[in-house]
Amino acid sequence: MAKLTFVGGIHPYDGKELSKNKPIQDIPPGEELVYPLSQHIGAPAREIVAKGDRVLAGQKIAESTGFVSAPVYSSVSGTVKAVEPRRTVSGDMVMSVVVENDGLYEDVGFYPVAPLEKLTREEILDVIREAGIVGMGGAGFPTHVKLAPKEPKKIEFVIANCAECEPYLTSDYRRMLEEPDKLIGGLKIILKLFENAHGILAVEDNKPDCIALLRQLTKDEPGISVKALKTKYPQGGERTLIYAVTGRKINSTMLPADVGCIVNNVDTIVAVYRAVAEGRPLMERIVTVTGDAVAEPRNFRVKIGTSYKNVLEAAGGFVREPEKIICGGPMMGTSLFDLNVPTTKTSTALLCLTKDEVAAMEPGPCINCGRCAQVCPGRVLPSRLADYAERSDEQAFLDNYGMECCECGCCSFICPAKRPLTQEIKSMRKILLAKRKK
Repeated sequence: MAKLTFVGGIHPYDGKELSKNKPIQDIPPGEELVYPLSQHIGAPAREIVAKGDRVLAGQKIAESTGFVSAPVYSSVSGTVKAVEPRRTVSGDMVMSVVVENDGLYEDVGFYPVAPLEKLTREEILDVIREAGIVGMGGAGFPTHVKLAPKEPKKIEFVIANCAECEPYLTSDYRRMLEEPDKLIGGLKIILKLFENAHGILAVEDNKPDCIALLRQLTKDEPGISVKALKTKYPQGGERTLIYAVTGRKINSTMLPADVGCIVNNVDTIVAVYRAVAEGRPLMERIVTVTGDAVAEPRNFRVKIGTSYKNVLEAAGGFVREPEKIICGGPMMGTSLFDLNVPTTKTSTALLCLTKDEVAAMEPGPCINCGRCAQVCPGRVLPSRLADYAERSDEQAFLDNYGMECCECGCCSFICPAKRPLTQEIKSMRKILLAKRKK
């Protein structure tokens, strides 16, 4: 039987052996926690606390300001130190609530609204919305919006993205091994929203222990199945995952719901479970701290708002000075120039590398080898699109399907001339998307 996969993709060194066999560890969050009011796609939240206020863990400190928005909760008890702009991973100054941790960790008390079988579809969505849950794989799209398509009866598949194809990241792997009940429970809750849907746990086959465990736990669940995917990057991309699992195709103008699918990543589904079954808002997440510059790579349960500096210290700090620090994975992450920035709902990893191989590369002219086209999961011509981007030829970029690029980085990785193809295309897409918004 052929393994489920897509056309294109690459096989980079995955680096997962550094942290995959170490259990999740809780870490202290530090003395000051920073909560940016924009941790999601959509309208920023609005603060509902002021300097000097005392807050509890689980207390709402910022409310959503629209349908595509999400509230923010304090993950510790303490005193509001300030409401002011603070630097974030992107380098931007974002309005934030700053809380001084009192070390008591008093909470508001967490109770489920009602047993799941007694909750209506609308009540479940309200709980998810009020809990501040967003896509925790990196996108940050408010989950209650994704789970409320116009025609819910047409949704046939709810796919749990358990692929974790990004190199070095192992947080989803540890979640699946240590808390599979919460993952399966969260999937059941989401399936309750779609009466005609089947649940799929889609896992890359480099995680045979997870596949075996999840199959054992769902053997008596006719509405849920486990699918083994071929290990290949970017197998966990939304478009590639849907194609691998269902054979259905979507493009940049479509949503997964247009082909009868809903996709959520592991941490997001666990957050749904904790919100509905335990009454807990989104206050923490699992973060992988890894790389050859880190003394003790592993996965940590991190309270949102904790500084990356604190997270690194929990991993023993640097064993040697890194040349490159990345928030996220090496393929789609963001370079960091300062560790004094807060973790957020979309923080997945802190990757510290002793060598910056990309900076050492000397780009040369295209040799027309076609390798970028061969590996591109979007089936476009990256070398040509990069040429159009360099010349600011917007129309040619659009005519050659430049908006179909998913910015996965496969073309830059494979290019023998070391051209920054993804970066050029990404810059042009950003310009065109901004013009569309206007």
